[in-house]
Amino acid sequence: MSSKRILLLIGVLITAFALLSAFANQAPDYEKENLNSYEYWEGCTSILVGKKASADGSTMTTHTCDCGMCDWTFRFVPAADHKEGDVRKIYHVSQYRTWPPEQGLKWEKYKDDYTGLDIPQVPHTYAYIHGMFGYMNENQVALGESTIGCQRKMRNQTPSAKFDLTMLTLMAMERAKTAREAIQIMGDLGTTYGYGFNDGGEMLAVSDPDEVWIFEIMPVGPLWAPESKKPGAVWCAQRIPDDHVSVTPNESRIGEIDLENEDFFMASSNAVSYAIENGYYDPESGEPFSWKKAYSPSQGSALGSQGRRGRLWRFYNIVAPSLDLGPDTESMDLPFSVKPDKKISVQDVMSITRDKYKGALFDPSEGIKGGPFANPNYFKGFEVDKQRYNGPRCICVNNVEYTTITQCRGWLPDPIGGILWLSFGAQDTACYMPLYCGLTELPKSFQVGDHFVFNRDSARWASDYVDFHTQVAYSYAIEDVKKAQEKWEGIAFQNIPIIDEAALKLFKENPEKARQFLTDFSVNHADSVVNAWWKLGDDLLVKYNHFRIYNPETRKINRIQTPEWWNKALIKLEDLKPISTPPPPPPKKKKREAA
Repeated sequence: MSSKRILLLIGVLITAFALLSAFANQAPDYEKENLNSYEYWEGCTSILVGKKASADGSTMTTHTCDCGMCDWTFRFVPAADHKEGDVRKIYHVSQYRTWPPEQGLKWEKYKDDYTGLDIPQVPHTYAYIHGMFGYMNENQVALGESTIGCQRKMRNQTPSAKFDLTMLTLMAMERAKTAREAIQIMGDLGTTYGYGFNDGGEMLAVSDPDEVWIFEIMPVGPLWAPESKKPGAVWCAQRIPDDHVSVTPNESRIGEIDLENEDFFMASSNAVSYAIENGYYDPESGEPFSWKKAYSPSQGSALGSQGRRGRLWRFYNIVAPSLDLGPDTESMDLPFSVKPDKKISVQDVMSITRDKYKGALFDPSEGIKGGPFANPNYFKGFEVDKQRYNGPRCICVNNVEYTTITQCRGWLPDPIGGILWLSFGAQDTACYMPLYCGLTELPKSFQVGDHFVFNRDSARWASDYVDFHTQVAYSYAIEDVKKAQEKWEGIAFQNIPIIDEAALKLFKENPEKARQFLTDFSVNHADSVVNAWWKLGDDLLVKYNHFRIYNPETRKINRIQTPEWWNKALIKLEDLKPISTPPPPPPKKKKREAA
């Protein structure tokens, strides 16, 4: 080979390495390659409930969008008809990126990241609601999400990967009538056009009124090219038994797979072969193939991680305590799904999303960890003298953007049957609001807001306003918040059967009037909750101002009392001395003698 060709080859390799390094640096800090690092376990939690495991026969999925810096706004996308020859432009949509409001909100700016790919448009696309991901369409196809990671060399953050996770979910919402269709659509798009760019190993909880699935998809490395004719992604899906529940807490959940059992498994053509080719699985080992062990191995237990890996165990401990699963059980050995001891209601799911280990192992509010007012948000873990001390990772964290609970109810027409319950900000201080999937618009307050600019027009800031004022004297203020939650969520639960019945009657006469009725209810109730939360924030500010308790009705003030254990701890730590007797009087001044 000539020296010129050698130099040219070296230049190409250097350029390629620089590009790969640049793309690798796009990964968010909290999506570390080392899955055991404590930073990683701050991602999202997704709960899944089969129709025979739920109290009312609905299927349910959740997404706690745990980020702390991501866009929290929501949009409604109407259904549309398309002409023959129309194309669908494909964009890269980062889960994490936001822009200053004066530059434009995310769902205006993302079109600047056009991938250059156009795919054939379908004749009709369905209406849907989306936030960071697509969450529910007019056919009651619903999604939840949790990042699960993958083997390091599987990541593909190069432009060859045309689809990232957000774009896949939007395509599923536009085109799917069932959960299975959604899975096949996303899987085919990923394998055909390449998956990755902004995302690595990801899980989606995919449901419709009949079925609930865990769908996991991963890239196939930065050297993939469409010209290779090989799949540009590897994916697998496993169905939750109808009478079971499951959860994904940033851990791959699919273990041994049986692709001949089409009732419960779906997968890409390379689901097993890719693992063999890359040394992730040896068929000669005598061990059965395990999806999670091959592609996203992650060792640890709730006890061994001091609660950092506790969400999976904690969820099963809540819903099926009779199984007596110990906190020292390796997470990868815990079952894919379990039959709950009692059927699960949507209220139960709301309660689980608010769980902070209260009164249980790893409770972060106990003792000095929670301070004098039992605040579960103080103890996050820290490093002292190069030693790491873990705080527990609760299902409920205060860096959540919003939480969705999708409820698919097959006994009602789709526009009435699908409900997306949405709360903004930390679940323990927020309020869930029902949005029927048949609506045609969303509250304006859901469509604006940014972490770095306070905005009284934003629903999320109303929740943050309450949360901020709750933190000051948490054990006192959280009781006021619970009363408000009971009131407004109670109103919703009381009204849902009435709205269902009225909407069903309207739907039989005029489906469009029924959709307008559902829109009016969803928007009006949400507006009422947002206004109530602004007032609640004001009330908390007044009530607990200056570490006192101000009662506007009696116009009296009481002190906020610190607990006795806290007072005793201060005595010991600060070596405080009691005042046992009054201090001696100051010495009397001597009278001046006369000259």
